[in-house]
Amino acid sequence: MNFITGIDWIVVFIYFAVIAGISWWAMKQKKDSAEDYFLAGRHLGWFIIGASIFASNIGSEHLVGLAGSGATDGVALAHYELHAWCLLVLGWVMVPFYMRSMVYTMPEFLERRFSPAARTVLSVISLIAYVLTKIAVGIFAGGIVFSVLLPDINVFGLDSFWIGSILVILLTGVYTIIGGLRAVAYTEAIQTVVLIIGSLMVTWFGLEALGGWDRLKEIAGTEMFNLWKPMVPANMESTWAPVRESGRLAWYFNDNYPWLGMLLCAPIIGLWYWCTDQYIVQRTLGALNERQARRGTIFAALLKLLPVFIFIVPGIICFALAKTGGNAALQNALIDAQGNVIRDNAQQAFPLLVVNVLPVGVRGIVVAGLLAALMSSLAGVFNASSTLFTMDFYSRFRPNATQNQLVWIGRVATAIMVVIGLLWIPVIRGGKGLYDYLQGIQAYLAPPIFVVFFFGIFMKRLNSAGCLATLITGFAMGLFRLAVDTPVKLFSGFSYTEGSFLWVVNNIFFQYYSLLITIVCIIVMIAVSYAGKQPDYARISGLTMATRTEEDKKATRASWTKGDVVMSLLVIALILTAYLYFRG
Repeated sequence: MNFITGIDWIVVFIYFAVIAGISWWAMKQKKDSAEDYFLAGRHLGWFIIGASIFASNIGSEHLVGLAGSGATDGVALAHYELHAWCLLVLGWVMVPFYMRSMVYTMPEFLERRFSPAARTVLSVISLIAYVLTKIAVGIFAGGIVFSVLLPDINVFGLDSFWIGSILVILLTGVYTIIGGLRAVAYTEAIQTVVLIIGSLMVTWFGLEALGGWDRLKEIAGTEMFNLWKPMVPANMESTWAPVRESGRLAWYFNDNYPWLGMLLCAPIIGLWYWCTDQYIVQRTLGALNERQARRGTIFAALLKLLPVFIFIVPGIICFALAKTGGNAALQNALIDAQGNVIRDNAQQAFPLLVVNVLPVGVRGIVVAGLLAALMSSLAGVFNASSTLFTMDFYSRFRPNATQNQLVWIGRVATAIMVVIGLLWIPVIRGGKGLYDYLQGIQAYLAPPIFVVFFFGIFMKRLNSAGCLATLITGFAMGLFRLAVDTPVKLFSGFSYTEGSFLWVVNNIFFQYYSLLITIVCIIVMIAVSYAGKQPDYARISGLTMATRTEEDKKATRASWTKGDVVMSLLVIALILTAYLYFRG
């Protein structure tokens, strides 16, 4: 049975018409240059930057994974969404260094701070990370959404899951490949509006069907609205010990999020993602100036507070509706015979609400929002991938390449990344949850990048040898964990012998393993750097806190106003308010 009516399709068609019009306008503005294609000619304003950052971030893992986690674990993973403060670090701390360097990519910045070798290694790490996370997850989530909205479609033996995945790629690829960052950024600004309106409608109609907010808390229980409970051990209500399961070693966790991991590891992942990842930072690199870039990050931080209410809460609503039995379709899809949530089906929570709760017409708006999130997320990573490959590899091996050749190579690189991402989908399907999968992968890849960027900016004594050793060591540790985890996820029934070395590695909670990588990387970075010679401080002028000139400091001070400070403090206040409210 297909749930999308003719009226809904008309609304979706209007959405695509608007996106096509914006894309066409953006493409007409472009010039045949690498700067315009990859950085929108460095003319983006704060609203476009902030909306584009939000739209790129709020993609498939939120539509499918975060809403699914809401249905199974309540607000537990809201910790990651409340890391909007990391965007303030980007705007206030990192943006001045990035804007002064006038780079195209984050690896290029690392080259200026350290060495060409560091640039190459980070480019490789970033491209691999995009395959393992953003591209494959985006494609997979597109399939999940279509399998719920149009379950009966079958073409040439391909079910709605694979058809949806392919359609999302094709629809996104058209304007991304042709229009570059300008088309991506402007369409994402429109998609942000559609996404927020559509998601708010899901929350509104979901609460209406259930009987309101108080009724939701009554059915779901206080546990689902407690940000702290998942991190507090059973039978130890007044302590913050890192162990939840009694009788097990502190290092071993399978399902819980211990406080120590959330307190120390989650910010590392957040600072890596928001402050050093090409996928996000590229929008600020395309800013008109430092002030527009900073204000864009502040605006994005405000928007970033919304997912708790437009994705996690709808997931909880879906669980509550299924639990009450008032909606047979939801109950059959999410609740087993014992009355427990079917975790494998929880990823369908958001689209299930769309097809079972929303009225005709409104459903079309929300479907457009779903597509907007899927497309904007993929568009961002496609553009980031092509920028990395073209500017960090091809342009260095072909320094005499024309501007048209650089753009063409970027388009080819995007197509190759998509194919690789498709091949990785079976591994994702083997995981316990899309959001858990994403956080696990990022936790293994983030530490070395976080260390070389932040320590590199705050410690001028660190040199290129230390940077290179850190990237290689951290990346090797992350890949080793992925190699150990993959067979368990991919092959049903596969497991390591309990107590063996590989079993221990596989069972260390992913946040603890990430902390281990971070500690090792910090030690390697400092030890190797101080064992070698000092860097040339004149060469890295303006690229570290200690090597900024007086002109640099004055330019940065002139780029912000009291209003920027007030809005940043508002973001922090709202984050603290959320933590105080979600106490169960």
